[in-house]
Amino acid sequence: MPVPKKKTSKCRTRRRRAQHDKVAVKNSAACPECGATRLPHRVCMSCGTYKGRQVVPILVR
Repeated sequence: MPVPKKKTSKCRTRRRRAQHDKVAVKNSAACPECGATRLPHRVCMSCGTYKGRQVVPILVR
């Protein structure tokens, strides 16, 4: 069974691992009703609409 000749440094290990640990950027779409940014295929939190109809009632403070 082969054994490594030298110790792998923390820098090399962390640099290799960092390629997979990065945070992915979320997609965002503009709401067609109010223009606020929202996640695709989700209800708009500012106006409460989804696919052109009111789904969630919005409470006014």
